[in-house]
Amino acid sequence: MKFLIAGLGSIGRRHFRNLIALGEKDIVLLRTRKATLPDDELAGYPLETDVQEALRKHKPDAVIVSNPTAFHLDVAIPAAETGCALLLEKPISHSTERLDQLEEAVRKSGAKVLVAFQFRFHPSLVRAKQLIEAGEIGRILSAHVHFGEYLPAWHPWEDYRKGYAARADLGGGVVLTQCHSLDYLPWLVGKVASVWGFTGKLSNLEVDVEDTAKIGLRFAGGALGSLHLDFNRQPPVHTFDIAGTQGTIKWDLADGATRIYRASPHPNPSPGGRGARGEGDWEVYPLSAEWERNIMFLEQMKHFVAVVRGDAEPTCTLADGLRVQRLVEAVHESERSGRRVDL
Repeated sequence: MKFLIAGLGSIGRRHFRNLIALGEKDIVLLRTRKATLPDDELAGYPLETDVQEALRKHKPDAVIVSNPTAFHLDVAIPAAETGCALLLEKPISHSTERLDQLEEAVRKSGAKVLVAFQFRFHPSLVRAKQLIEAGEIGRILSAHVHFGEYLPAWHPWEDYRKGYAARADLGGGVVLTQCHSLDYLPWLVGKVASVWGFTGKLSNLEVDVEDTAKIGLRFAGGALGSLHLDFNRQPPVHTFDIAGTQGTIKWDLADGATRIYRASPHPNPSPGGRGARGEGDWEVYPLSAEWERNIMFLEQMKHFVAVVRGDAEPTCTLADGLRVQRLVEAVHESERSGRRVDL
């Protein structure tokens, strides 16, 4: 199989290395040479600078779209028109403009699209989903995410002011850049019915986008949710807790474990067996000692390779990516109008 990678920044390099680790060596690079990382590891691979020429000349089976957010559709639409499978980085674009063109191209060609929300491949989030679906905490009542990181510490090898996250023209801003939780929270809790949002540029960071957001969600099932996102938090934090009628599930990226508190004995066994007892009445499902962050990206790439081969259907579809895009738009619309946005 032949893979075309569009964009060789940090995430593009990760996808490149993971493809090689999986034994995929037929790789073509589409790039502008604006990345700030050294080029040594890319030596010897075919290089193109025009997407149409790359598609015509190399006829790839799959395209990995990992260039800056504002330019995703410039690659994704022509690639979908040719029928290439797409690994489309999150968010799928910087706005909802031209998304109908992407949908139409996918419909006509039958191209498979996997949207790269890698936290769906984090074993502890998968565990949380299993526990929720098994009824371990009863009917969900509320959910909260806190996701804050200090932007200058993300890529210490480059000037944060020049990165896509800091720039409106590249599709930056904290809501778009940290939209992971706008994917995984509905994945865990259910469809979102309405949104409110407050956003602002509050810090001393030299960015021209919002760096802080407070988001409220009402889920179709009646539960309420809230999210705090920022580019300012030191030390970083990424946690969620989901409360139900019979208990609570908590997750913290710092140790990666899923924790569950059962308010009363539950007749159904936990999927996959019980975790380690401790921490009072909390039951802990720790990560494997061998687990490290790249594993979820590697598992995502394994899944994408299976999709390209026709052995699997995407677990995070274009429709999922579109729903996140509409949630992002709703947050910004709520900030502009000062009103709740119903979906």
